[in-house]
Amino acid sequence: MIRRRNFPIFRWAAILFLLITLILTTIQLVSYSRIRNNFPQGMLVAGVPIGGLDFTQASERLYTIFRSPIELRYDGKPIQVRPAVLGFEPEVERMLAVADNQRITEPFWEGFWGFLWNQSIRTINIPLDADYDEGRIQEYLRLEIAPRYDNPPTPPQPIPGTTRFETGSPGTQLDYDRAALQIIDALLSPTRRTVNLSLNQASVPRPSIADLEIMLKQIIDVSGFDGIVELYLQDLSTARNISFAYQPDGNELPPNIAFSSWSTVKIPVMVSAFREMDPPYPPEYLELMDEMIEQSENSSTDELAMSVLDDNLSPLIVTEDMQRLGLENTFWAGHFYVGAPLLQRFETPANQREDISTDPDVYNQTTPADMGMLMEDIYQCAELGGGALIAAFPDQITQEECEIMISTMARNQIAVLIQAGVPSGTIVAHKHGWANENDGLIHTIGDTAIVYTPGGNYVLTIFVHHPVQAVFDPVNALFADLSAAIYNFYNN
Repeated sequence: MIRRRNFPIFRWAAILFLLITLILTTIQLVSYSRIRNNFPQGMLVAGVPIGGLDFTQASERLYTIFRSPIELRYDGKPIQVRPAVLGFEPEVERMLAVADNQRITEPFWEGFWGFLWNQSIRTINIPLDADYDEGRIQEYLRLEIAPRYDNPPTPPQPIPGTTRFETGSPGTQLDYDRAALQIIDALLSPTRRTVNLSLNQASVPRPSIADLEIMLKQIIDVSGFDGIVELYLQDLSTARNISFAYQPDGNELPPNIAFSSWSTVKIPVMVSAFREMDPPYPPEYLELMDEMIEQSENSSTDELAMSVLDDNLSPLIVTEDMQRLGLENTFWAGHFYVGAPLLQRFETPANQREDISTDPDVYNQTTPADMGMLMEDIYQCAELGGGALIAAFPDQITQEECEIMISTMARNQIAVLIQAGVPSGTIVAHKHGWANENDGLIHTIGDTAIVYTPGGNYVLTIFVHHPVQAVFDPVNALFADLSAAIYNFYNN
């Protein structure tokens, strides 16, 4: 009798286990094969995860992110802008080609083993590859954003009828360079797509020089003075200047009118004296110079000129020095003492004009521009050791001598005219001039100054003429108002 063998149950169990294992492995192989046809988990392109996506899906995701608008915020105001407008284009095809190459290089069974045992996913990030044009971004900021959103500062405006200016207001303006870098960072980021644009606070500018000129003419209009006013203003740190001749009620005159220089000609005398002297300077000459400038002593002027330059021809030497500096409308034709001879009759472009005349003195004449330019020459010589004085008189005039000239003029404290319009303590190196003429009246008054202020230094020369009489008090008030307006312009 043949006995039937029973198949042990554990064998059936083993076969079933192997069958299940085979089925599960086959399922995993199929799943892995499908996954391997796509990008692996952990794969990033430009920081964007594309694991599990095929080429088309990954491409769409990248284009969606990097072509989506970025948001620019100007002081909180949102502005949407498409990257293409800024010249930005992601090179998606190239980046995915690099990613695909990374995927293919991994051995099949090595990748399957890691997949099967759920080993940690290896992260691979393909860097961003994109084209952009920083110049185009800058252009967009300048042409599209700044004109719409910048808030330019407002300069102080003249207050009509006064010597003061209204307070201006600061503004905000794009910082183009920093804003462009911020935008590039946003374009290159898949997540940080908002930019708070970098702004500069624009400080309050000075009023415009044109506004100042309008204000000065308004001051003349309301002053009550109905003669001729000529003013010359030169900024000593820039090329800005004002030069005009004016009569009230808008009557413009061409500048460079010939005026009697009176005691302002003592500045040219001082220049010529220093050109001739060498240190150590005789104390008696320096004392005469102080009396000439501070006390406006005519006798001291004559004595200094005769002692240092020439007994008889010193006025012509001074005139020649001024012509060498290019000051063709300035001359001194005779000493101050009563009965001094007229050494030469000078014809200048200013005194040969036929449209206007102040009947200037034949012994001494100048124009506001000539005197202003001479003061600027002295300033540049003292501050920089250069300028027209040094160029015209090399080895004859020194920086130290120019410093002495300014110190001497700064001791001329009269508290009227230009000096009356500035705060107490302001350094005003100046020389004034007026005289009672043949009729016993004053017709021409002038003052030329270098004014030192916290907001900037400047040369100011003002001459006025009235054919009947230049009454001192109202003229002095006019000088003070013009001077105050200019001081406020620099120090608003």
